[in-house]
Amino acid sequence: MIKAALNRRQVLQRLGASLGVLALRGFEVQAAAPAHFTHGVASGDPLSDRVILWTRLLPGDGQHDNLSCTWQVALDRDFDQLVSSGSVSTSPQRDYCIKVDAAGLAANQQYFYRFISSGVSSPVGMTRTLPVGDVSEVRLGVCSCSNYPQGYFNVYRHMANTDLDLVLHLGDYIYEYAEDVYVNPVAIGDLGRQVEPRNEILSIEDYRMRYGLYRTDRDLQAVHARHPFICVWDDHELANDCWQNGAQNHNDGEGDFKARLRSARQAYHEWMPIRTSSEGDQTPIYRSFKLGNLADLIMLDTRIHGRNRPLNYATDLPMQSALFKVSESGASLIDERTQLSATDLVRVKVPFDFASGRAVAITDYQRIKDLTPETLPEGWYYLPDAETFKDKALIDPNRTILGADQEQWLDAQLRSSKQRGAAWQILGQQVLMGKLGMPVLTDEELNLEETKPEYRPVMQMMQTLAKEALPLNLDAWDGYAACRDNVFESLMQHGVNPVVLAGDTHNAWAFNLADSQGQAVGVEIGTPGVNSPGMETYLATEPDVLARAMKVASPELFAVDTARRGWSELVLTPQAATNQWHFVSTVLDRKFSVVSGDKQRCNLGDKRFS
Repeated sequence: MIKAALNRRQVLQRLGASLGVLALRGFEVQAAAPAHFTHGVASGDPLSDRVILWTRLLPGDGQHDNLSCTWQVALDRDFDQLVSSGSVSTSPQRDYCIKVDAAGLAANQQYFYRFISSGVSSPVGMTRTLPVGDVSEVRLGVCSCSNYPQGYFNVYRHMANTDLDLVLHLGDYIYEYAEDVYVNPVAIGDLGRQVEPRNEILSIEDYRMRYGLYRTDRDLQAVHARHPFICVWDDHELANDCWQNGAQNHNDGEGDFKARLRSARQAYHEWMPIRTSSEGDQTPIYRSFKLGNLADLIMLDTRIHGRNRPLNYATDLPMQSALFKVSESGASLIDERTQLSATDLVRVKVPFDFASGRAVAITDYQRIKDLTPETLPEGWYYLPDAETFKDKALIDPNRTILGADQEQWLDAQLRSSKQRGAAWQILGQQVLMGKLGMPVLTDEELNLEETKPEYRPVMQMMQTLAKEALPLNLDAWDGYAACRDNVFESLMQHGVNPVVLAGDTHNAWAFNLADSQGQAVGVEIGTPGVNSPGMETYLATEPDVLARAMKVASPELFAVDTARRGWSELVLTPQAATNQWHFVSTVLDRKFSVVSGDKQRCNLGDKRFS
């Protein structure tokens, strides 16, 4: 049997060595052609009269050069009823990506679109413009966290087959890790889901290759071709647990962080169907959209733009300590309230001896002054000073997740939304805003014997912290409480019916948000991940047991699913906002089923799920 597909050696011969295998970005050439649309089509950032159209076009002769194509928008799939068209060019400097802001369209209208170059047509995509005036219903698909080497994107396939007006992608569209880091062995061993490039992505070429790999996925191509997207990045489009000046997954040996950030932003601009500046550096990313009179969609950047370094229990949680007055005659423990000059005092971490079965503080200065966690005697432990942490670091008024300018912009957007009479205000952003406490679990509930050995110490330490009523995730809004209070104040003043959306955690959450006085602020929906693993990977606790413990530790938590991958379907009407999670049965087989969860409904004016 003769195969139409060419192997990689034939590809290089046909396209020419000057173009090279890197420019293919994983695309398999099916036959000789004067041009190649290598990664499908996509649309995004729709307005009432225009929408961004995207594709990628390679020259058929294999020579690096500028090239052009025409684009068409029509009311029918056969393109007999053209409504808008034009020409556009691309170049190696743009990684051969093409983006068009197709204008002259009608509001709330479905369209078909395509690109044509040298007689070669791209796949046909569908898109839709935003409505104006009174709107009876808007149906949004919300997703996040798709990791190629964790398995198939079955969630995207289900979304492609569902009738939606918009897809909101809340980040972690790609992951930056090297091969064999944060992978499912079945996915890479049996399904062939290895990453390209094999190294952790750092340069502009690395980021382009990784996007190219993801966009060869047929399910991702299908959902892009079926629905317009509105996107924001989270950390993995850049580097894990990043903030404006650094990242957990970036070290000095990996070069200048700002240069890496510029590369990541440029690749995002090139490969995503997002309306960007002509300079090509995708920043700032926060922006807003009007869904007729029904809602304002306000997309935020809680990851890069103004975010301070996230707190970390391992480095920022103080241990219990004591003050000693040290002199030539010895050292004496003193009361913390004693007013002495700093030169008179030495603060030392106090270890606790658990030999008797209870924690006994060791306050002999000479015995403890030179100890470290590594040199503690057997049975001695340092204990966290949770009260100091909660009273200082957690409520530091200077810590921000937005930055002052974005915070002011959000307040102005909410104010304008209220003045124009929008029924709902939807905040699309990356991380959980609801207050999420650490669940208190017994050793039996933890099932430590079934937990991976490398996770057991972490689980045990979490139980110590859980008894202190500390937040579970300091990378989320819980680590930026003062900034959250400011946003809640804006929502109380100008938020008519707020709905907050979040991704990041890979699990499904629904919160009734409340301010410090317990007043209802709005609701929050955390979407499950597309295929990135959730809490079931780390905790052997039964999901229903964990859910109950989560709710006990988190009074705002209304509903949760900690064990399944899926997406959120949010339906807005003038009467209510209704969320429903759809969970796929597997990400390791293309044959899958879907189970839809219970609906969470918030009636207009309630600001709470019921």
